[in-house]
Amino acid sequence: MLLKRKKGALSLSCIILIGSSSLLAAELEAIVVEAEKIVMPTKQSGETVYTGSEVTSKGIELQGTRGSGNAFESIRTLPGVNVESADDSGLNAEQSNMRVRGVSGSFAAMSIEGIPSYGLGPIGGRDYIFDMHNMESVAVYKGGVPSDIGSGVGNRGGAIVLRPKWAGEVFGFDVVQTVGGNSFTKSYFRLDSGKINASGTRFSGAVSYAKADKWRGEGELGPRKNVNLSLVQPVGEDGLLKVLYNRNDHEQHSYRALSYSQIQTDYKTDFGTNPAQNSYYKYNKSSFVNDDLIAVFSYDLSEKYSLHVKPYFSKEDSLNSYAQGSGTIVQQRVRDIERYGAIVEVGVALESMKATVGYHYENINANVVSNNYNAATGSLVFQNVAGIAAAGTSHVHSPFVKFAGEQGDLKWQAGVKYFEFQDSDVRDISDPDANRVGRDYTLWLPTLGLSYDISSQWEVYGNYGKNFIRPYSYAPLVNYYKANKAKFEAIGMSAQNLFDGYTTEESNTIDMGVRYRGDMVEVSPTFFAGKHKNLLVTVINPQDTSLLYNQNAGKASSYGVETEINLYLNDATTVFVTPTYTVFTYDNDIRGSSTKNNQVVDVPKWMGHAGVVYKFGNFELVPMVRYLGERYGNATNTEKIEDVWLTDLKATYTKKNFYKKSTLRVSLDIYNMFDKKYVSIINASDDTLTPFGTAYYQGSPRSAMLSFGISY
Repeated sequence: MLLKRKKGALSLSCIILIGSSSLLAAELEAIVVEAEKIVMPTKQSGETVYTGSEVTSKGIELQGTRGSGNAFESIRTLPGVNVESADDSGLNAEQSNMRVRGVSGSFAAMSIEGIPSYGLGPIGGRDYIFDMHNMESVAVYKGGVPSDIGSGVGNRGGAIVLRPKWAGEVFGFDVVQTVGGNSFTKSYFRLDSGKINASGTRFSGAVSYAKADKWRGEGELGPRKNVNLSLVQPVGEDGLLKVLYNRNDHEQHSYRALSYSQIQTDYKTDFGTNPAQNSYYKYNKSSFVNDDLIAVFSYDLSEKYSLHVKPYFSKEDSLNSYAQGSGTIVQQRVRDIERYGAIVEVGVALESMKATVGYHYENINANVVSNNYNAATGSLVFQNVAGIAAAGTSHVHSPFVKFAGEQGDLKWQAGVKYFEFQDSDVRDISDPDANRVGRDYTLWLPTLGLSYDISSQWEVYGNYGKNFIRPYSYAPLVNYYKANKAKFEAIGMSAQNLFDGYTTEESNTIDMGVRYRGDMVEVSPTFFAGKHKNLLVTVINPQDTSLLYNQNAGKASSYGVETEINLYLNDATTVFVTPTYTVFTYDNDIRGSSTKNNQVVDVPKWMGHAGVVYKFGNFELVPMVRYLGERYGNATNTEKIEDVWLTDLKATYTKKNFYKKSTLRVSLDIYNMFDKKYVSIINASDDTLTPFGTAYYQGSPRSAMLSFGISY
């Protein structure tokens, strides 16, 4: 956290960077703050220990254009978080990676106000469906996850909680126009009604439109059309109802992945222009339509009891087309997913503690089907059904309870969640032998947090949690069974036998840290560690060693340190450095290969951010550097990707009372300022061994975005 000490008080500078498990002493809750907060410690309702960090709207703004269009991009400067993207426009959907302390961001529990927001095929949070201009903040929990956050598909990668910018109490509007390289353009408009009657009713509406050319190859990213509406309605003196609807309509042509050998030389290779080949750029495209409707109702039943009800509905319709191999086959995956459910909580304020008891139910209707098409004639002709990953109705039942209290300088909290996922039966219309029977997956998820104030300058803290990810990667297993059906039948195995080897991945994580706050220096190291089991890895069938397929049989261990060092040079200048060291290794050999003690795929041991915040007059200048250490694209650690230093720059001019009460903002964002060539995305399973099994994507070259905005 970057804090500026002035005349005995604490004021907040332009950038705050804090680890997710940094806990603030009680005295800090009464700080006199003289500037906008960028990142602040956070905790869930009914808790006493700060176990997360929350990036505010100012912090999202500092990430520039890419941060306004993508939830992952908005948190990229947090320690322990590595965001990889094929494009810096923020418009590239489902062609990005994020890792939290080495664990894939696909395994993070993304939510909005604690309500799960995710999809299937691929599994995980949809980081591209909300325009981040409409978010007040983003909370991130990297270790143990509070029990009341909806798990979605799981939280082995921590939890990301989007907090909407609900309709404001006063009339206002916000207009932003951004232009940039590769024909990038984004228009954003938001209107807040303010209170429109005596009961305090208020609403907001926001729309945005964005598109750009791809920086390499043919095709476009976008158009992306987003609509966001909110309503806030007080209910008497003790209740409040909030309703939010978000629609995101997104189209794009995809970037082509490269092999390890290609990434060394073919920096701008992409999809081509021959319609008789599956590498034709118009065959490699996606369209996504997402509708989300949520409500949050809170009511104080008495001084002791409170009620919170969060019903929701989510719908996803998408079509993804991509080349299969190097021939003429194009696979199209159709996703038709509807989810609805509710989270109900009752809070109790007792004399010595606070308690929360809740229940989460979700119904998932999912149809995820892949079809193969042949492009040999210059147009796509249906060939066969490739596989059915999901077809039916599944259910989630998840009661939880948590307690929190404090005695003097000691604060504590504990909770437990029971998670039950009732997976559906699947009937494969193209091949009955690929049918599978639904199963129930259950587990208990405890959490515990402690903090102690040694003095006004020193604090120690700790946090424990058990996290998980429910079974995933169904489509590859179905496709593999169909492609090798004769071999499986010869040894008496069915598709059901393969799915019997699936279970939940689990991890147990701890955070421990010390925080020192001095007049000129702040240092906050956090030690973290985890044990991970039932990881999805490829195994060899002992009856036929040519058969290789996924099962939950892997184990790994992780530990590391996140450190924040902040120097306050003077009133105008602050320097921050946030290095992260992570060791994340396999506990055993995979498929007979030497992988034990190797670093897990795509996990750098060293990474970090550093920068200077300098203010003069109406100007703010923030040069930043980011370091990404060497990584590997396979589990045997033979496909090495070199480390890289990248430099970004943000310059902002702000003029308050530009016209009456309006504020003018002009900002320039420059990414990869020195035009470094580097590998951004390593797309592979954690157990990838063989050459050509990993997909690599180049990082964007230097790009610039210029924004003009007026707010009132």
